[in-house]
Order: sequence, then structure tokens, then C-alpha cells
Amino acid sequence: GLQEENSYHTLMSVLLIEAFYGGSHKQLIDLLQENVEDCVTFSLPAKKWHWRARTASLYFMQAIPSSSTYRVLLTSSVLNLAELVALRPDLGKLKKILYFHENQLVYPVRKSQDRDFQYGYNQVLSCLVADVVVFNSSFNMESFLTSISTFMKLIPDHRPKDLEKLIRPKSQVLYFPIKFPDVRRFLPEHKHFYKSRMYGIDASTNPDSSGCLSDLQRKQPTENNTSNLTPGPNKIMSTTCPEEAFKSPETSQEMNRTQNPETAVLQHEEDKPPNFNPCDTRKMVERDDGGNQSRPLHIVWPHRWEHDKDPEVFFKTLLKLKEKGLSFQVSVLGETFTDVPDIFAEARKDLDAYISHWGYLPSKEDYLKVLCEADVVVSTARHEFFGVAMLEAVHCGCYPLCPKALVYPEIFSAEYLYSTPEQLFKKLQDFCRKPDIVRRHHVKVDTDQFSWAALCRKFRSLLAAEAGEDL
Repeated sequence: GLQEENSYHTLMSVLLIEAFYGGSHKQLIDLLQENVEDCVTFSLPAKKWHWRARTASLYFMQAIPSSSTYRVLLTSSVLNLAELVALRPDLGKLKKILYFHENQLVYPVRKSQDRDFQYGYNQVLSCLVADVVVFNSSFNMESFLTSISTFMKLIPDHRPKDLEKLIRPKSQVLYFPIKFPDVRRFLPEHKHFYKSRMYGIDASTNPDSSGCLSDLQRKQPTENNTSNLTPGPNKIMSTTCPEEAFKSPETSQEMNRTQNPETAVLQHEEDKPPNFNPCDTRKMVERDDGGNQSRPLHIVWPHRWEHDKDPEVFFKTLLKLKEKGLSFQVSVLGETFTDVPDIFAEARKDLDAYISHWGYLPSKEDYLKVLCEADVVVSTARHEFFGVAMLEAVHCGCYPLCPKALVYPEIFSAEYLYSTPEQLFKKLQDFCRKPDIVRRHHVKVDTDQFSWAALCRKFRSLLAAEAGEDL
């Protein structure tokens, strides 16, 4: 149903519209709603992605009241913006910002004939009517813009030309902003050097050292030291696990879910995460505060359980490590959907003795604990436009291993990239034999540039600037 975050919508100047209000889409809207003045939000629940993309504009035509105070409109590329501004000419007069979390021109599908032309076509139309087109990474932007010409060749005749030249001048990259939580209390001893890197004295004593809290947030006392770290109103206090400070659905596990519209339609209301008790420590690794060689390498895979994340390559690599007689532990996190690839059930059986955690962790607190205890975080993705899960894991002190493709070279230096599954295996084999290689390593990734604290001023400028004005 309709989500109105501010009852005084008739006085608001920034109109936030989200046709798929879940995961990373929800987190961005919540961050803006909480931290940018004069915002009002209208949204639809994150269900049945294909129907949202096809019909949301008609819903919002009726749901959004007319107001003479609106100045700026921001929406994700799920919405067909061209349809909305045609149905609502008053909204067409605003500064219109289109934000791409993912793009449909290069989104992986199992078979090429499965790609629905209309979704990519709608995104091109939306770009043409937008005043500013914003992408969450350079890879996302370049892969979209350079694919338009080829994509339009699918039209049998009378094809449009030079659309990239119309869209590129108003396109820019603004990284997805992550609110990195304070994880110092979860870090084992050998990761404590991260404290001085991640948290300066000023930041620890003054949570608003960035100057990016809203006036409302400055006036409100925090419930605990983590209560304001996760955006959105859905903070649920645990009643079953005393050690949990809070629960939130906005983990990167859920965020990753929304980046796959081809399968997001499979998530229905009755779908439940796998049965897993986050307070059950029978499968938890014993904390060893010394970064010594006796504790097996702990590998974490925090991604959606779907084919586009290529779990087959990941599990085949682990089975090779097992065959070599190497010692390791693995935590497989991430959200599941109606159709879980068969490889997960097979791997659960074949790797049983090596498993530390298995399945979706609904508590953000428990999710962060696992990341802090892990040594290496692995991606085997066949697509990624940003990669929140990998950056969250690096923030928790994990050594990243990512494909040398997609968005990863934009974020991670060469030492953290692999070109083939064999290279991934060799790196993990070395780390299994000498875990201290990664436990003593200082990861050379500046996660600060992706933080809300670093990006908030750019987002505020974007939402405050006049139509056509560059940041």
C-alpha cells in the first residue's frame, strides 16, 4: 500500500518515489527521508517486480496528491518515469532524478530469449525524460550507456539512433551510500588494528562528526549505541536472544535480493527464510582472539542463493579444498527464494563438517558477528552493479576475493581479484595453509568513500539543485 513518511506532504519540496520498496532501494529512500529536509515518500512493497515495473506509474498517478510545493522528484529505474510524467504533467515540471541500482540492458538471464525487451526499453525512455540520471557505479553507467545502440537493434526496423548522445551528458555516478555500523565490539583481537583505521577519537565521541545528521536526529537520544545505524522504521527488538541489540531486515543479504528483478518476482508473502535460530551457537566458531595458525581459515559467502551469484563455482572450489585435505570453515549467508539452486542442498551435505553457519540470518547483529569472525569473503558473482555485501565484509575486517570483472575492479585493487576459478582455488589453498597471511593483512580498500557520511552532501546537493544544474 501507500507509504507516506510525512503527514505534511503538501508542504514538502522533495518527492521520493519507489516502486520496489525493499532491500537497497528501501535503504536509499530511508536514508534520504531521514537525513534530507522536506522529503515525502510514496512507495509500493517489494513484491512482484515485473508487475511493479509495468504498472507502478498508473498507481502513483492516483496516489500522489497534487502540490505546488514539489520541486524535485527522485525515483529508481524500476518506475517507468516517462509514463508517470505523461499521466501527471504537473510532476513533469519538476527536476526529475532517475537512480539506477541495476540496469536491464546487461542484466543476466538464464537464456537470451528470456530477456523481456520492454524492461530495458522503459529504462531508456525514463532516461530520456529525466533531468539527471544517476548510477551507483561507473560499471553500471558505462554498461548501460554503451549497450543502448546494440539493444535498439532488436527492433525490426525504423530504429531510434544516437540515444546514448542524448542520455550521457546528463548521466553521473553517485555511489550507493552505506551506513557502516560500529562493529568494534564484535572484532576478535587480531582485527583490533581496524579500530584506529575505522574509528577516530572524534568519530567515536561525536557520532555526528560528519555533520550529516538531520536536526531531528541530533535532538533525539539514541536507544543504544547501534539504534541509529540502520535506516528505516523497522527496528525490532529481540525478545528471544538477550545478546541481540537490534534486528533489521536491511542486511546486505536482503539488499542483494532486490538487485535481481528477474527472480525477485518469486518472493511471495508466504515465502519464509530458512528455519535458522540465530541464537543457536552449536554451529558457531569458537572465538580465538589470537590470530594464530591453529584456528582454521573461516570463509564467508554472503550472497543471494541464486544462479547469478554462481554458487556452483564457489562450492566446487570448497570441495577441491576438502579433497586436498585442507582445513577451513565456511559460513553461507544470504537470502533464499522459492527456487533454490540444487547445489546448495548438495553442498550442505558434502561440506557438513566444515560449516559454521548455514542460511539467512534475520538479525543484523548476528550477521555482523559472523562477518567479524570470518577471515575471507568471496564473491563468485556473474553480475554485480555495486556489491554492498563485499564492502560490509571488508568493513568487518575480511580479506576480499572477487572476480576481475563487473564492478569489482572499480572498487578493489588487483591483489583482491581473480580471473579464473583456478586462481580463486589457489589463493584459498594458500590461505588455508597459512591463515595468518590474511589475519595479518591490512585490506587496502577505502570503504569510507562509500559511506553515507562521505556521500550525504552530494545527495543533498542533488536534491537541492535546480533542474539541469550540475553538482
